[in-house]
Amino acid sequence: MAITVLLDLKAKPGSIENLKKLFVEVLPDTRRYEGCEGLDVKINQDDGDNLVIIERWQSRRHYEKYFAWRQETGLLDRLGPMLGAPPALRYLDDTGI
Repeated sequence: MAITVLLDLKAKPGSIENLKKLFVEVLPDTRRYEGCEGLDVKINQDDGDNLVIIERWQSRRHYEKYFAWRQETGLLDRLGPMLGAPPALRYLDDTGI
């Protein structure tokens, strides 16, 4: 069953441009990863240091496989120093409403 994954990131002050550059570099691989149906990166109008990535995946299993791969590639190690708070990750199902 398809899912939506929300990844809510809070950049350290002064790090948002580097965070955006990192995502420009790595998101093409995410979009091509098996099971990824697309993603959008949004910035909070009320907090310019807050990025939200809205991802659509064929299943949670697909996302979890992708996330494990990202851990292996060291992306999370590169991301960590730019963040001012731990990322918030939510898995959402469509309600059909």
